[in-house]
Amino acid sequence: MIPTQSELELPLLKALVSLGGSGRPQDIYPAVIGQFDCVTEADLAERLESGTPKLTNRIQWVRHRLIQKGEMASPQRGVWSITPRGRQRLESDSATPVSDSSDLLALYEEYERTFRQAVLSKLSEMSPTAFEFFARRLMEAYGFSQVVVTGSNSDGGIDGHGRLRVGLSLMDVAFQCKRWQGHVPRPEIDRFRGAIQGEFQQGIFFTTSDFSKGAQDVSLKRGAVPIVLLNGEAIVALMVEKEFGVRRRPLTRYDEVLSEIEGFG
Repeated sequence: MIPTQSELELPLLKALVSLGGSGRPQDIYPAVIGQFDCVTEADLAERLESGTPKLTNRIQWVRHRLIQKGEMASPQRGVWSITPRGRQRLESDSATPVSDSSDLLALYEEYERTFRQAVLSKLSEMSPTAFEFFARRLMEAYGFSQVVVTGSNSDGGIDGHGRLRVGLSLMDVAFQCKRWQGHVPRPEIDRFRGAIQGEFQQGIFFTTSDFSKGAQDVSLKRGAVPIVLLNGEAIVALMVEKEFGVRRRPLTRYDEVLSEIEGFG
């Protein structure tokens, strides 16, 4: 079984340490994969539609996440390295986990973080077409109607559109989808807005990664069509909220309160 992104984070940091703190991808991949007994030959042979090995592609996404966290860096082209913050994380995570019931909330928060990262990992591996149809179904789960996928090649940079009831009126909304490694830059937002200006009252930009500060700054502009930016974390949060592709299973926590019962004993 191919490990999830969250399961690959620490092994990637450990691999870098074992290589002296930095290395090239061709040396790092086997150092990471070698830490997992569950990886089979079939897993290694599995490929995305682009032909890229699925496992190495996932490690590349993990590298991107760790760079965002400040735990990895790229000092030069084709070289990955661990940062002091990454080494600090390895040291802190090597401590024995606390299993006392008082830390149940902390354990749950860690579980939820890991779960959301696993969902985001699956979204990151979708083909562009699959991601567009996923966005359509997510919009329908939110309450949009008449949602269609047009594909950017056939509709001037718009991947699809739908209608959302706001009060007594219907608002026409276009959407754009980008599976992106790195932050989506401002020009992408400007191009999308230019494609929908005059035809739609709002735009939604979906990405599995995140948006640059410039892109965030121009998402809302006076006199221009507003663009709602949904990064990977926001998409997963919306999935959880609407229980779209996610099943919620409540857990019960018990606290001992015998001392509060008057006359007990």
